[in-house]
Amino acid sequence: MTTVRELLAGFASLPIKGQAVIAHGSFKSLGQVQGGPRVVIDALARTCGSLIVPTFTYQTMVTPLVGPPNNALDYAAEDANRSRVGVGTLDALPFRRDTPADEEMGILAETLRKHPSARRSFHPILSFAGINADFALERQTIYDPLAPIGALAEKNGWVVLIGVDHSVNTSIHYAEKLAGRKQFVRWALARRRIIQCPGFPGDSSGFNEIVNYLGAGVETVVIGEAKVQAIQLNNLVDRVKILLKANPRALLCERRDCARCNAVMASL
Repeated sequence: MTTVRELLAGFASLPIKGQAVIAHGSFKSLGQVQGGPRVVIDALARTCGSLIVPTFTYQTMVTPLVGPPNNALDYAAEDANRSRVGVGTLDALPFRRDTPADEEMGILAETLRKHPSARRSFHPILSFAGINADFALERQTIYDPLAPIGALAEKNGWVVLIGVDHSVNTSIHYAEKLAGRKQFVRWALARRRIIQCPGFPGDSSGFNEIVNYLGAGVETVVIGEAKVQAIQLNNLVDRVKILLKANPRALLCERRDCARCNAVMASL
């Protein structure tokens, strides 16, 4: 069973002490942890200077009956679910600051969201929660949902992957946007209105391709049963931009039915 001392020692062996960090993780990948997921978050937060995690809420999303073309959505399919305001709300929940993070984010993200020292940004789909990271959270707008990552990059921050791979690495989406890759528009249910949310990223299933291009700037340690990686954020962003300039189809998935990757290819 992994103890808090082992967690602290493992995180301290990475070059993230006092640094700005965005983390993605699988609690199960660590094996048994004494004290549960809260201990993992506490240990990571004690190690780094600022910590954010994605706390995205896909359960707030709705689809209008009409919208922009080449937007990776089948608007007509929502017609049967239209509401009196002209939007198919399905089972969407209105976003609030205490809306739980989507299950895809994992228990570590939800644990940080509920941490007494945490704050959360207010994007109705792509929110982030953080500890000692107001400078990043306050940068987010409805038009620039990934701005918190840019704030970390300005502080030479790091990406930490705890037992997960690059298919969940949101910072690659930020780099894609900087490289000029097509973004999408989505809509979310708020308390009394529908909010249009531009800057929605593409699919991430093909992101592990970046491993072949990262070179230096990746540090690895085993904590419990998990491989934990720390990646220099600016190095990651630069490598993604260089790769996409050389090959605009890089990092796309291979699924023929992937609407977002198909829309990206159609935009090239």
